[in-house]
Amino acid sequence: MSECEGHAMSHDVYQTLTARRSPWVGWVAAAVAVIAVAAFTGGFVAARYEARLGQMARETIRIREQLQRDVAVLRDQIGVYRSAVELLRDPATQVVSLRGLGPSAAATGRVVWHAVAGGHLFVANLPRAPEGKAYELWTIGEGAPQPAGLFQVDAQGRGSRRVEPVAGGPPVKVFAVTLEPEGGVPAPTGPMVLASAK
Repeated sequence: MSECEGHAMSHDVYQTLTARRSPWVGWVAAAVAVIAVAAFTGGFVAARYEARLGQMARETIRIREQLQRDVAVLRDQIGVYRSAVELLRDPATQVVSLRGLGPSAAATGRVVWHAVAGGHLFVANLPRAPEGKAYELWTIGEGAPQPAGLFQVDAQGRGSRRVEPVAGGPPVKVFAVTLEPEGGVPAPTGPMVLASAK
């Protein structure tokens, strides 16, 4: 009988312990379930937005690089304008107007010119040069036209070019722009698109 009583007693103790533990087991099970759901949800969200975040990072890099290029272009333009302003302070500097010709009749140009220091060409409303072509500036004095540099224009038809002085040559009487192969030529071969008056 005492053996039965001991067995019954241990069974009662087990039930009491189980009853005491069962609320904790429920809480632990609920916490594990919440953690599992959170981990699954976090993985799903991360997988879903990882590609978007990568795309945004690439776009940010592209925009930053474009801004750096734009800043470099603006710095170059500021340098050109400052140089032109310095030239304009000298009374010997001339501003020569160029007018559009042929299909580029709406184009305009100006050369800020100093016979000793050289100058700068500025053009506007000039169509973009076709593939493999560039605009070439010419200085014309007493003899044959002399090449003075190649340039391209932007999407708005604007462009500029530093013009070196004509070393030891006759004074420049005319500035002209022609459309030439992009590598340039020693004498004009293409159509004239801009010219100054003689």
